[in-house]
Amino acid sequence: MLPQDRLAQITQRFEYLEAQLNAGAAPDQIAKISREYAELKPVVEGIAHWRDATDALAEAKAMLSDPEMRELAEDELRRLNAELPDLEQQLRVALLPKDAADARPAILEIRPGTGGDEAALFAGNLLSMYRRHSEQQGWDFQMLELTQTELGGVKEAMARIAGDGVFARLKYESGVHRVQRVPETESGGRIHTSAATVAVLPEAAEDVEIDIPAGDIRIDTMRASGAGGQHVNTTDSAVRITHLPTGIVVTSSEKSQHQNRANAMAVLRARLYDMQRQKADDERAADRKSQVGSGDRSERIRTYNFPQGRMTDHRINLTLYSLDKIMTGDISEIIDALTAHDQAARLADAE
Repeated sequence: MLPQDRLAQITQRFEYLEAQLNAGAAPDQIAKISREYAELKPVVEGIAHWRDATDALAEAKAMLSDPEMRELAEDELRRLNAELPDLEQQLRVALLPKDAADARPAILEIRPGTGGDEAALFAGNLLSMYRRHSEQQGWDFQMLELTQTELGGVKEAMARIAGDGVFARLKYESGVHRVQRVPETESGGRIHTSAATVAVLPEAAEDVEIDIPAGDIRIDTMRASGAGGQHVNTTDSAVRITHLPTGIVVTSSEKSQHQNRANAMAVLRARLYDMQRQKADDERAADRKSQVGSGDRSERIRTYNFPQGRMTDHRINLTLYSLDKIMTGDISEIIDALTAHDQAARLADAE
């Protein structure tokens, strides 16, 4: 049974927020109220649809006693009995606790793992895949840091991705991505296995308490460098920030030193925020197995097999033979499957 008290509380809260907006909320509260109102709106609409269907079911059952209406009532009952389970499932999913970071922009970090030059080239392929997916979704993709190899591979890449529900969609991408293919540098035609690591962190909101005392950081400026370590400008524009308590080091090497400092601080805040979230997740999940979205980032999550045109996500045993489309950014089917798996696991835990 759905929790009727909770459904009533959500509806009442939504009506209160609606009244606040209509009455003209204080300027400093409008953004916060609007955000909560937008989050609750699809839930309240789901509640209304479910209630309408349950009311219609009760009316149809009452009509069965009327001989003249019986046939119509039986048709209506068949339709509603088929429709109600889906409406109830959708509502159960909508009622699941929301990740407070789901609506946040994401910080994407990609680094090559084992495999030398081939791993760096694959890291570049992944960067292109996420960039193209962002374009397809209408998201804003901003490079924060990009260091390349002489062959055009990626030593390190960091990007900020902003848009509707970015972190909610990309958070399942964190982990080790493995590739199996014949490298461009391989003359013998042998298939090699290499890897790259992906981390997707939620950007910390301004109102999230991430205390970074000035004494906890060291800021160094240095000359920006391009592919292969070549100097691309003569001014000390690149910025490196070291967080002394944790040892986290963040760099940004765009043209503007002021922007680099802002970028690096945003990434540092995101990493510290992620550490807080991971600690809270670990405490909550200490006695249960890791699930999609909160697993160990060192674990292999996906294999891209180029000779077979195959992608396999090992967490949910999903295999797709559309690697060419996937590498050009068409990863929505994978994300949808991971999201559904996560929702099913959380629904099972809630029962």
